[in-house]
Amino acid sequence: MNAAKNNTAIATTATAETAEPRYIGRFAPSPSGDLHLGSLYTAAASYLDARSRSGRWLVRLEDLDRPRVVPGAAREILRTLEAFGFEWDGDVVRQSERTERYLDALEALRARGLTFECSCSRSQLAEDDRYPGHCRAAPLKSEGPTATRLRIEPGTIQFTDRIQGTFRQDVAATVGDVVLRRRDQLIAYVLAVVVDDAAQGVTDVVRGADLLDNTPRQIHLQRLLGVRTPIYSHVPVLVEPDGKKLAKSARSARLRDRSALPALLQVFALLGLAPPPELGGGTVSEAWGWALRQWREHRVAPRLTLALPP
Repeated sequence: MNAAKNNTAIATTATAETAEPRYIGRFAPSPSGDLHLGSLYTAAASYLDARSRSGRWLVRLEDLDRPRVVPGAAREILRTLEAFGFEWDGDVVRQSERTERYLDALEALRARGLTFECSCSRSQLAEDDRYPGHCRAAPLKSEGPTATRLRIEPGTIQFTDRIQGTFRQDVAATVGDVVLRRRDQLIAYVLAVVVDDAAQGVTDVVRGADLLDNTPRQIHLQRLLGVRTPIYSHVPVLVEPDGKKLAKSARSARLRDRSALPALLQVFALLGLAPPPELGGGTVSEAWGWALRQWREHRVAPRLTLALPP
């Protein structure tokens, strides 16, 4: 079963039109395991924001980090989304099938002198808060694998997040020169997500606040590549009552083992929608319809984390 509402082809070239585009949102899970409560929470926020604005909602599988991909996880993620009532537009995009696009972008940056090769390993940089620029002139080691880094010059990147408000970061001072291709030759997340969001025409990104500080790096890269910067909304990250990441407990168990309706209502409550008790006796479709009506005027609280009740 394919939950796509239609089979409209997804745009495959980046554009930078000046006209205001129709809302296009996306959910981009990594198939490194099953979806859990935190995944459902983020997906629901993205879906509600897109559908309440009569927008399109895309699904993209971020499977570039092949060593972390769990066999069968992508299939189970899509099945779970279907079971919970999500309907996506167009074909599902898999990053593993788009390597040539990332390499083209990398080459465009290299041709402008914006990148350099770095032989530093993680262990060599373990004690550094930011990349110190060891290989800016040339790799310290003349042989062996190298990563490709983007030259980052001092300067503040600032944007307004729809939930978190104004956020600014001097990328050079915070992280230094950013890795675009790792030493194992896998494309880094920051490059892949920028290329894909542009190619798919994504106008609005709703995701977890754990990626908030990564956003200025993406904006800087978008500007260098001449593509549109989406509007960002970072929802609080769900954490345990003590502030730690969700443990392997009942609340973070794989969603396919849980009843869809109660889990959805729990997520709607966590998003601040306060579903009425009678929704528990209805259907998944009715729950989505109610949530969409509430979302039109709703605002998620501006916080970075949200602790679950004990």
